[in-house]
Amino acid sequence: MSRKGNCWDNAPTESFFNSLKNERVHGTRHETRDAAQADVFEYIAVFYNRRRRHSSLGYWSPTRFLQDWSNKHDNQQPKAA
Repeated sequence: MSRKGNCWDNAPTESFFNSLKNERVHGTRHETRDAAQADVFEYIAVFYNRRRRHSSLGYWSPTRFLQDWSNKHDNQQPKAA
């Protein structure tokens, strides 16, 4: 068993699956397995990664965090040698 803070700690994974189950899966019925897979993919690709705010990113969505990071690095002037 891993200890808290160990690189094998699965808390981020447990947090993700908790969010997935509570926000999307519980109470939802799908006609087919393919429909369920498409719904989960849409949740992850569209909502979770683009719009949902993450505490580890300063309560920004991953897309917004990446845009901000990219803008900061694009605007930096190279240092003269």
